[in-house]
Amino acid sequence: MTFSPATLPWFARHELSLHWRDWLSMMTAGKSRRRRTLITISVVVAIGAHWLAASVLSPWIDNGAVPDKATFVFVFGSLLLAFSLMLSQAMESVTRAYYARSDLDLILSSPISPRKLFAVRTSAVAVSITVMPCLFAGPFINVLIARDGLHWLAAYGVIVSLGAFATALGVLITILLFRMAGAKKTRLASQILAAVIGAAFIIGIQAIAVIYYGSLSRASVLQSSRFIEWFPNVDSALWIVARATMGDFMNLMPLMAICLGCFAGIVLLTSASFGDLAIAAAGVSNTSKSHQRHLGKFKGLSARKALRSKEWKLLARDPWLVSQSVMQILYLLPPALLLWSHYGESSNILVVVVPVLVMASGQLAGGLAWLAISGEDAPDLVNTAPLGKWSVLVAKIEAIISLILLIVAPLLVGIALMSVTASLVTAAGVLLAASSATAIQLWFRSQSKRAMFRRRQVASRTATISEAVVSILWAASATLLLVNPLFGVVTSCLTLGLLFFVWVLRPEKSESR
Repeated sequence: MTFSPATLPWFARHELSLHWRDWLSMMTAGKSRRRRTLITISVVVAIGAHWLAASVLSPWIDNGAVPDKATFVFVFGSLLLAFSLMLSQAMESVTRAYYARSDLDLILSSPISPRKLFAVRTSAVAVSITVMPCLFAGPFINVLIARDGLHWLAAYGVIVSLGAFATALGVLITILLFRMAGAKKTRLASQILAAVIGAAFIIGIQAIAVIYYGSLSRASVLQSSRFIEWFPNVDSALWIVARATMGDFMNLMPLMAICLGCFAGIVLLTSASFGDLAIAAAGVSNTSKSHQRHLGKFKGLSARKALRSKEWKLLARDPWLVSQSVMQILYLLPPALLLWSHYGESSNILVVVVPVLVMASGQLAGGLAWLAISGEDAPDLVNTAPLGKWSVLVAKIEAIISLILLIVAPLLVGIALMSVTASLVTAAGVLLAASSATAIQLWFRSQSKRAMFRRRQVASRTATISEAVVSILWAASATLLLVNPLFGVVTSCLTLGLLFFVWVLRPEKSESR
């Protein structure tokens, strides 16, 4: 179907095509063979997800699917989690629409109203952030529709409503940041705030679980009778969204009217400023800063130290790295709270904290290693530096590992106050997980731009899966060494064997570099 240029449907097709191509490129790297694999995996996962949903929901449906207070609390908590993640994604997408889109200059200089572009672009953001919750909740909703009735279709309406409201709120927050902090600081501030919002609800629930239940399980909070007693009865107005999710169309209609009305109102109120803010953002992105005043800081440094300093500076000022890495760092707060609140009570707490710390370190190191190794913006300049190839790699690895140790050092100190042995084992696990992730990135490195950080997983599925599995195995090894040293040694040997197998699978080109 063709649309007339400069019309809303024409813009909508353009935006949705860009979002679709971005997702498809991120999943397949543009390879047709991977598309067929993706379709096959998607079908298998969809069937498995519906089977799992049916297994989980069947007992509840067989008992009559009664919408009691406990169910309302669980549904309401799940919706808050989904909304926080959608708001975080909306803020990141809106910020990228201002700073990271290369077509703004072309469109803003054309005889087309920026208001139309902003309306369609914001709607595309709303659609994109709604897709993921629908994919995760879809199997459960579909099973409920098939087993309990069509009124469960209202759950999809709630997700759409929350997606529209999250997008409207994300646009409003981003524009307020523009007004308060200016275009120069908004990019970084928005990314940090998006990461905090995305992790806030999960961390909050885990904090409650730590304080009152001594665990990191969110389900233990949402399903506990003590927590449920804090909430009002089922006839309270608080449960409007929960009742709408469970098929009450009388509550769904006003909810959709409010959320979609807020979305339309925010778009109308803020669309007039889109052109000015986009131009300001483009000016920030294209402004080259003079670094004359910083030249003295490198005086007296060796080439290797200068390279480490350069890596730290690049990581510190990368605005798109923030939302990817800050959230991983924030997830270390609940284990820290668990250590603090149960200090000296029981060493069993370490069995919960240690694997989280080791696994998070491996995942964070993998992202930083990709930026330092594959995302090098000036490979020719670095290769011509008065340093050997090995010295360059060692300097990059030192920059990565030192950052990881700096982040986990407070937690290692807290563990040492409870058990020096556990602290040493945890430190070893952190070093091994971070080093393994860095090594995998070295073996499978392929030169890319730093802007491709979000799509780094498409470079090699083997590297992505291996990095995750190795981090999990090192976390398990560290935990087992504290509980059963013999099993810990066995698991460590298995992890080393897996690393050797991954090294054997590395591309031949990595050897020639």
